[in-house]
Amino acid sequence: MKVAGIGCRADAPPAALRDALARAEAQAGPVAALATIAARRENVAALGLPVHVVAVGDIATPTRSARIHALHRTGSVAEAAALAACGPGARIVVARVLSRCGRATAAIAESETRE
Repeated sequence: MKVAGIGCRADAPPAALRDALARAEAQAGPVAALATIAARRENVAALGLPVHVVAVGDIATPTRSARIHALHRTGSVAEAAALAACGPGARIVVARVLSRCGRATAAIAESETRE
């Protein structure tokens, strides 16, 4: 199973989320679902795929933003959300990518067992 984790600023327009997702999917193909934190569920739901709301604190990620770590205790909301949604054994297949405007990020994780 492939899941895209999405992170964004509260005022990010849907176009920014779509752009970040498209950039990530260009590298790994389409995803089955999206994942994000509770505060961004409504933003991400606008993309029209199933949304998993997950906790991201203390999940190690390949990339690290000091600002995001201070807010959420993880280096990347997008990467941590994707990993959390895929479950144990998940791995990042597309590290965090930014939308053109810089207000949204997406990352893709894949679980070792495919569903």
